[in-house]
Amino acid sequence: MLMSASEKPATLIYGPNGFRVVKPGHYVSCAVSGIPVPLEELRYWSVDRQEAYATAELSTRRALGEE
Repeated sequence: MLMSASEKPATLIYGPNGFRVVKPGHYVSCAVSGIPVPLEELRYWSVDRQEAYATAELSTRRALGEE
């Protein structure tokens, strides 16, 4: 995934069925890997931790405390 210099990070509030954009942007950073995740590709997050994950594997690793 290529990110242009003009793309800015978003700030989100994560809920159980989706997320709400607080500050508009193009992506969020994965809490485990730091990989930028475009909002249209964001599928994994933690409501309790209020953080996003790039993949299901990274989400599981974080949940198990293996990050």
